Amino acid sequence: MSTVAAPRTGRSTAVLKAEARLFRREPGALFWILLFPTLLLVILGSIPSFRQHQADLGGLRTVDVYVPVAVLLGMIVGGLQSMPQTLTGYRERGILRRMATTPVRPSTLLSAQMLVYGGAALASALLTLAVARLGFDVPLPKQPFGYVLALLLAVMVALALGSLVSALSPTTKIAGAIGSAVFFPSMFCAGVWLPVQSMPDVMARIVGHTPFGAAAQALNQAAAGHWPGWGHLGVLAMWILLLTGAASRWFRWE
Repeated sequence: MSTVAAPRTGRSTAVLKAEARLFRREPGALFWILLFPTLLLVILGSIPSFRQHQADLGGLRTVDVYVPVAVLLGMIVGGLQSMPQTLTGYRERGILRRMATTPVRPSTLLSAQMLVYGGAALASALLTLAVARLGFDVPLPKQPFGYVLALLLAVMVALALGSLVSALSPTTKIAGAIGSAVFFPSMFCAGVWLPVQSMPDVMARIVGHTPFGAAAQALNQAAAGHWPGWGHLGVLAMWILLLTGAASRWFRWE
């Protein structure tokens, strides 16, 4: 057992390292996933009126409520734009088919992709939180354990959604089209154009049943010092199960 497990572990590590090197060579992915969310926060925080406390935001500043939005943005870009393009490109060029004939299983590549893009999304979130704290005096999440839980579930739902886009896309062009079609509604639900705190009650409840709407509200609650609502965490868990099951059902290696 140990002699079999060791080569498999070595192959998985080698694939992960290779995918990480390829990711580092993609300046577009590095910018949009790692840097753009923080850059957006810096631009918004540079507007004087966004640094003033607002009564309609419960005493928060606009820059405060956009921190969870920026945290989610890196996940949305990585899950819906970058990862599906990469996986679909591998399938389109026959890389997955050739890999299936080697000791390295295609599932190993899929796991490596999720680790790379999930790690990039978490790094983007940490950078956003650090810049928000140091640059604009935004308090760190007052319920750190709940925030981490909501953050991990948000990353998982983004990767599950990206896997489903990859499963439904026979070509990179179609992956780009489907990813873009889901990308903009996801950004709206995350609060890019209208923070969840500013949404009418009915809209906020509807958005709260979407993956990134639930994630935004869970992060907001944890940032304020409350444990994320179990309803929002349950919505995230439900979407992870549904999207993962659908991706597993329809994903093809060829």
